[in-house]
Amino acid sequence: MRKTIALIAHNSRKNDLLNWAKVNYNLLREHELIGTSNTSRLINDMLDLDVKPFGHGPSGGDIILAAKILQGEVHKVIFFIDAETPHGHEHDIQTLIRTAVINNIPIALNRASADLVVQDNRL
Repeated sequence: MRKTIALIAHNSRKNDLLNWAKVNYNLLREHELIGTSNTSRLINDMLDLDVKPFGHGPSGGDIILAAKILQGEVHKVIFFIDAETPHGHEHDIQTLIRTAVINNIPIALNRASADLVVQDNRL
């Protein structure tokens, strides 16, 4: 079953997400992919994956993704966060994480958990 997976990364972690996506290319291409505008552009430019953009993270993209979760449009979230740097939209990030948790949507915040989330078809 094709699921919708959201791919997001803070600026300092975009290359990490890109490298992770390269390793997991075959698994990812079996699903619908969405991502924030800059992340989707980076992945689409570098890999042959069709990641559909939905908004810029700091300009409400995290809230748009939370709404997509509430509407049942997203099944998994891969969000490579920069936990060491404060972000001006921290409240939006926490809202997104809380929305995923409350709605029982698997959300991976680092490479190790992303591997588990993308490889487990039961999720």
